[in-house]
Amino acid sequence: MSIVDNSNGSNNIIGEGSVLKGNLSSSGNVRLEGKVIGDLSSSSKVACGETSVVDGNVVAENAEIAGKVTGKVTVDELLILKSTASIHGDISTSNLIIESGANFNGACTMGKEETIEEVDSDDEKE
Repeated sequence: MSIVDNSNGSNNIIGEGSVLKGNLSSSGNVRLEGKVIGDLSSSSKVACGETSVVDGNVVAENAEIAGKVTGKVTVDELLILKSTASIHGDISTSNLIIESGANFNGACTMGKEETIEEVDSDDEKE
């Protein structure tokens, strides 16, 4: 099951005690206080509260996480890990703020990916 929201500027809330099994994709902001078993993506902001649980990947332009994520977190701009956050998976983001007390187990890649040109060793000899 996948939920796709095509409306612009929308705010989506998954409340505490709610469980969504499947992927959630939105063009608007997503506020999570419950649990998502699947991937969570937004072309805007994702805010995961202290009671939130994501068993899947999180993809967003900006994100603030105070709950638990088991999966890869990919954020284009700014990722904030609050003091109550627990991340078990890799992070990829341009900017990262980690508050004291946050728990992060995984690899972190920061900045925009750059293309590296390979130099031919024959050209260097000339």
